[in-house]
Amino acid sequence: MSSRKLRDQAPATRPAPGPGTPADPVLTVDDLRVVTASGVALVESVSLAAYPARTLAMLGESGSGKSLTGLALLGLLPDGVRQVAGGISLRGRDLTGLRERDWRELRGPELAMIFQDPMSSLNPVHPVGRQVAEMIRLHRPVSRRDAHERAVALMRQVRIPDADVRARDYPHQFSGGMRQRAMIAMALALTPAVLVADEPTTALDVTVQADVLDLLADLRRDMGMSLILITHDVGVAHRVADDLLVMYAGRVAESGPARQVLARPAHPYTAGLLRARPAVGQARLVPIPGQPPSPGQRPDGCPFHPRCPRATEICRTELPRPRPVAPGQVSACHHAEEVLADDVA
Repeated sequence: MSSRKLRDQAPATRPAPGPGTPADPVLTVDDLRVVTASGVALVESVSLAAYPARTLAMLGESGSGKSLTGLALLGLLPDGVRQVAGGISLRGRDLTGLRERDWRELRGPELAMIFQDPMSSLNPVHPVGRQVAEMIRLHRPVSRRDAHERAVALMRQVRIPDADVRARDYPHQFSGGMRQRAMIAMALALTPAVLVADEPTTALDVTVQADVLDLLADLRRDMGMSLILITHDVGVAHRVADDLLVMYAGRVAESGPARQVLARPAHPYTAGLLRARPAVGQARLVPIPGQPPSPGQRPDGCPFHPRCPRATEICRTELPRPRPVAPGQVSACHHAEEVLADDVA
């Protein structure tokens, strides 16, 4: 059987919940497939589950399909890109095929997103407080004054100093970290069930990054919401994630409880990411050789095999199916048990 047929028939394998996980996920994705107008697959066979008061980190290099998956969860796929297969369910409600009007009703009260660059997401000609208040007034029958007071309270909640004064300032008067906090306030204005944070700390320095991550973790716990954190940084995933989804070339390479996967990866790509991270006392980095394949130029068999030190003939010809390899841990690798036995620490 050709690798293309295997690709089409590979079953969706949703990550198993980690220890202490609530029984029912708030959001599920089954066998998601996203393609361009010309039919090039950007995301294939992605399945995930997000649970209340837990953080699911989506980890991988640029171009792995993380952000597109996040955008699909809110019906925000860019022009020329569409979802052609798979189901997205929020609290048991199927979101497949929703009209834009229905999506607008969900964004804010149920689903929210924080983007990478807050400066491009904030309107430069309106005060920050007004922009936070606008989110409230769009969905709630409240007066302008009540919305403003709620906006100031939200800005305090995300730890913006002198929130009542800063609410009158414009985005250019905020630092990068404060702008990101303002975006978090907007996203949380209607207490969504699921918050998707797409590389929310990329442009921030290390100390501000830590503050923002701690803030998100505190808010997730206090509000009982599900946080889906998109990142390329293994350290960020290790710091905040309860559950982990490792993506490569538009597919799920590995998934499971974060601490378990990062301690004992069962996919060579995850192991490579761990070996490439900077560490105290490390003489040199051990990078993964080569580059991720471009969509439309992905190889037959396992998409990681051109960069994989363990690649064998089966890796070059057959797409590995995601399968359980340890309690709660799923890997899409023909040699997962061998990788699992390695020590990458």
